[in-house]
Amino acid sequence: MDNDARRPLTMSPEEFRRHAHRVVDWIADYRARVAERPVLSTTAPGDVLAALPQDAPEHPEDFGDVLRDVEQLLLPALSHWQHPGFFAYFPSNGDLGAVLGDMLSTGLGVLGLSWQSAPALTELEERAVDWLRRLSGLSDSWRGVIQDTASTSTLLALVCARERATAHGATRGGLQGEAVPLVVYTSREAHSSVEKAALLAGFGRDQVRRIDVDEARALDPAKLGGTIEQDVAAGRRPCAIVATTGTTATTAMDPIDACADLARRHGAWLHVDAAMAGSAMILPECRHLWNGIERADSLVVNPHKWLGASFDCSVFWVRDELHLVRVMSTNPSYLRTAVDDKVRNYRDWGIALGRRFRALKLWSLLRTQGAERLRVRLRRDLENARWLASCVATTPPWRVLAPVPLQTVCVRHEPTGLTGDALDRHTLAWLERIHASGTAWLTPAQIDGRWMVRISIGALPTERGDVERLWQAMQASVR
Repeated sequence: MDNDARRPLTMSPEEFRRHAHRVVDWIADYRARVAERPVLSTTAPGDVLAALPQDAPEHPEDFGDVLRDVEQLLLPALSHWQHPGFFAYFPSNGDLGAVLGDMLSTGLGVLGLSWQSAPALTELEERAVDWLRRLSGLSDSWRGVIQDTASTSTLLALVCARERATAHGATRGGLQGEAVPLVVYTSREAHSSVEKAALLAGFGRDQVRRIDVDEARALDPAKLGGTIEQDVAAGRRPCAIVATTGTTATTAMDPIDACADLARRHGAWLHVDAAMAGSAMILPECRHLWNGIERADSLVVNPHKWLGASFDCSVFWVRDELHLVRVMSTNPSYLRTAVDDKVRNYRDWGIALGRRFRALKLWSLLRTQGAERLRVRLRRDLENARWLASCVATTPPWRVLAPVPLQTVCVRHEPTGLTGDALDRHTLAWLERIHASGTAWLTPAQIDGRWMVRISIGALPTERGDVERLWQAMQASVR
């Protein structure tokens, strides 16, 4: 018998202990020294693929070899989201307290098929989500569940809206059985996931209305109301309004109260996408930004963005949990238990049957940081954004292009006489020079059809000095 045949068929606990210590040390060293690396990867497409074997190994390899390849092959081909020079997209924070919770979730290896399959998974999730609700100033009328992403949460909201509008039409002919077309309304600056969710929920692109925005880049309620009236006059039925608290490009705040007025008048579902900006609601001074939230039907907040939970951890709240459960429930015989009428089965609160123990990372984050420490960090980021916006606004021809309600600053450098396509080329060129320097990673985006640069401040290690260095790099890039 050869040596491989005598080896255990899985990694032993002792072997795992030895390698896990190395992994934890490696992660700690990476976080401690990530600022020494260029923030944006310069790897060419296909480089990693070319370095990896075509076929899986036939015989076991030591985990030390795996870790070596992570260090030598994969790490150089990563852009670093935990870098103090990360100002792209949105903060995607993995606070190390949350990382430990995520490790526990994976190590326990339990699945929430039902309450009985992992009672603590269900009940800890209920409590952790309720902690976040209370920290955010939401009333007791909300009930929440952890999903993977805001994209999934928005899909759930639109399916719920569809089923309410059709009196549970999915149990009959679905949308094909409806005589009146159903329409979804959202801002033209809403996240692309809204349109995608509408398509997946069966509405069709022709039934999605992208409403114009006002000077603050927020959905214009007058134009929303006018569009709804036109649809009603044409024999269509308003089904759902998706308002955004913190749009992707500019963090604009749609007027939730006005949207709620229209939703109530026309019997439409109101869903609020607060994926990034929702974290700010643990700050009492920011809650005016979602005035009217208690009139919404559903809401999504991503703690895995600015708050600091490790991805994926998206909290979806609804006001009518019974409707959600009726829409999403399945009850095959092999999942039934004797306690089903006494507990929550979160499989009936979303799409997936199997559910990870995601609550552990949110619970670990809230316990190891505490609410006040989280507030201090978010206020730090808000102050840094205001500081940068002030610098840009007082240094022509730099210009701030949109209000700065939170931590995202939208900027452009506009030399005299440079307009149109030439200005676009200038914008993308100075951005590329910053990226090539390795000091910072920013995101280009379009506003009114022209390129600008959005600076999203909020990575865990980003302090005022990092923002000052970014501003210096921005000015140097146009000299």
